[in-house]
Amino acid sequence: MDRTSPTYGGFAGGGVLTAQRNRVLRNTYALLALSLVPTVLGAWIGVATGITASLGMGMSALVFLGGAFAFMFAIEKTKNSAAGVGVLLGFTFFMGLMLSRMLAAILGFSNGASLIMIAFGGTAAVFASMATLATVVKRDLSGLSKFLFVGAILLLVVGVINIFVQSSALMLTMSVAAIGIFSAFMLVDVKRVIDGGETNYITATLAIYLDLYNVFQSLLMLLGVFGGERD
Repeated sequence: MDRTSPTYGGFAGGGVLTAQRNRVLRNTYALLALSLVPTVLGAWIGVATGITASLGMGMSALVFLGGAFAFMFAIEKTKNSAAGVGVLLGFTFFMGLMLSRMLAAILGFSNGASLIMIAFGGTAAVFASMATLATVVKRDLSGLSKFLFVGAILLLVVGVINIFVQSSALMLTMSVAAIGIFSAFMLVDVKRVIDGGETNYITATLAIYLDLYNVFQSLLMLLGVFGGERD
């Protein structure tokens, strides 16, 4: 077949695009797996030192929001360079540190370690389900993405309000809603990589990591409330 023919070029172009998408997906999954290491390290240091537990709820929220947005801004600025990987891993360490307050509370239960493992397993199951679903869904999910973004903003606003209200019922409602919203976000974010809508694996990793983090945190919250056992 003539290399200059449209048919040949179409196959070649399609093959290149497919290879690029697969490469981005592989790099995303590899970096996502690597990001768990600093997350666990940050969580361990936070639990061992109690550094975040010493902060009040208001100060902890300010540190979390300020640090998270600063890191995400830095990741956006460095995503096209090798430094972006280091900044992302620094962000995941910070997120692990911020999670340590909840982990310490859960570990206060006699079955705390088991609850953490159940939450981890549940999050892994959600990810496997959404990643698999993303490979078979054919329709464009960009409209769903906009809807979910509005839901995430509402969760953030309600979460800030609940710092002052301290409503357990509201907290539980938010946790359930967060699991649904960020599970759906997981589907959208993985599918965007598969479809070629996201070509930067650092940005893709950040998006999916945040989905996983929020699902895990929300599952852990619910398990602690309904399944925590005291000695």
